Amino acid sequence: MSTIELEQAARGGDDDEIPASAELASTWSVLKRGLRESPELRRGLWFTALLSIAVTVANLVSPVLVQVIFDNGFDGGFRPVFVFGICAAALALVSVAYLGSRLAGRRLAAKSEEALAVLRVRTFAHIHELSIAEQTKEKRGVFVARVTADVDSLAQFTEWGGIAWIISFTQIVGTLVLMLYYSWQLSIAMVLLVIPLLLVVGKMQAGFSEAYSLVRTRVGEMLSEVSESVMGAAVVRVYGIDESVDERVQERIRARYRAEMRAHGRAAALWPASVIFGGIALVVVVVLGATFGTEWGLTFGKVTAFLFLAQLFLDPFSDLPEVYSETQTAIAGWRKILAVLDLPVEIREPSGGVDLIAEALSVDVDDISYRYPEGPVVVRGVSLAIGAGAHVALVGETGSGKTTLAKLLARLADPFEGMIAVGGVDLREVAPASRRRAIRMVPQDAFLFDATIRENVRFGREGATDRDVDTAFSELGLTDWIESLPNGLDTEAGERGDAVSVGERQLVALARAQIAEPGLLILDEATSSVDPGTEGRITEALRRLSAGRTVVTIAHRLSTAEQADHVFVMDRGRLLEEGTHAELCARDGIYARMFASWLGNVEPAKGDLGA
Repeated sequence: MSTIELEQAARGGDDDEIPASAELASTWSVLKRGLRESPELRRGLWFTALLSIAVTVANLVSPVLVQVIFDNGFDGGFRPVFVFGICAAALALVSVAYLGSRLAGRRLAAKSEEALAVLRVRTFAHIHELSIAEQTKEKRGVFVARVTADVDSLAQFTEWGGIAWIISFTQIVGTLVLMLYYSWQLSIAMVLLVIPLLLVVGKMQAGFSEAYSLVRTRVGEMLSEVSESVMGAAVVRVYGIDESVDERVQERIRARYRAEMRAHGRAAALWPASVIFGGIALVVVVVLGATFGTEWGLTFGKVTAFLFLAQLFLDPFSDLPEVYSETQTAIAGWRKILAVLDLPVEIREPSGGVDLIAEALSVDVDDISYRYPEGPVVVRGVSLAIGAGAHVALVGETGSGKTTLAKLLARLADPFEGMIAVGGVDLREVAPASRRRAIRMVPQDAFLFDATIRENVRFGREGATDRDVDTAFSELGLTDWIESLPNGLDTEAGERGDAVSVGERQLVALARAQIAEPGLLILDEATSSVDPGTEGRITEALRRLSAGRTVVTIAHRLSTAEQADHVFVMDRGRLLEEGTHAELCARDGIYARMFASWLGNVEPAKGDLGA
């Protein structure tokens, strides 16, 4: 077992590793798949490659011109017209090579940036298409790393490293042909000296790939830890866990440092090896040329040209450590990006789809079950019916499955068994745009983007105008609250809504739901963590928002369930009881004992409602 594998085993594996498919096992397979997934890179690639090859060929002509000058420019004395003519030709070739190289570089950079931008957007879009199961399974920082750091790691390779392999191959083959033309004996000596270098590189290849893959993993872990600590800064300060969190972040940074040092250390080992082999090769050419030049038919010009060619032949091997390092970094990042793109999208949207009616919607749940990946079933065999315009409550202890059921109603995931119909239509057959307009879920902890309140509400409906936003707040009776804000609707919400209070975030979320005019409203009890004054405002806004709509409320407080038309009681993923508040209290079942306990009259029976 390698040192990297031992480290991973000691740490319990890679925390953020998204397994890559067998198709992506080798460098070549990743390269082929990556180019297939990025047509922008392939577009015009051959022209750029041919241009680069032409530039390389032009560079190879220079040693030939040197040989011509030395062997013919001083024949019978200095021939200035001949020498200066050849020099002018060399200058023209160098100028053409420069312009061609510049053009090739600009084209490659432009296509590369276009391809990386498309890849970044595509990866981001794919992450958002994943179900709540996959979103819950993976750390958010891992996905952020795929879209940011791993895409960035491709830049050097796509803008330089990839074409460098083509140029290097052309340069090696071209110089070898010319060297054979001048002296097959010296050429054989050069090849024999390069073979050991190639053997060293081949032996180190597996270690390179492993090392750079670990670097990309450690980058994702570090970003995840830093992101989590920054977002939880308030909790860190309140609970005084600065040292603990700081140590965790530092450990992730140190882990990345160790991985980077190991990878770059292996790359650095190649550079002196290539320099040593290159120096020995040039010494061999000089010694053999001086000793056997006349015997092998070599002139001073030919030996000099051969030295230039030998240098050109060895240059790619000298650059090999850097090119190989960039390639391995890119392949490691590319493999991880492709692994994300390979994550299955469980929610398959219908082609076309059915539009839901613009009114209160009925809900029919038929024997559905759901589990998170590699976890137990969290919703099991649930069936229920909710009439259009009804206000119902989902009740249960933490972990009972009520929140998961609510997310299934919003089609944030699909059950692996059973069916959910909304408005008489299988939810899987509803057109995406219609579903997002007709079904709205307002979470308990409303998320606001770093934008104004006006812009946050506009997210509720595509194409919403300023007047629509004003109307939404007016219909909810929140105009006076908006007027009390420093900049009204143009007040900045801050990152994650931190510039406003919890209750104010809920008010914005309610307006965002109102602007869409949904037929089914799913609420994760919005008043459970706000002050009494704000609670009254939210309660009135909820009353107005719920009017004429079907409402499903995840009830954390039984006073909410008491006011509902119908109550569904869940326990360990199953629906155990349902009925009106009065009916359930009269049965002396789980709900009755919960309600009695909530009133403070009796202790709940142990094990009645499992976590």
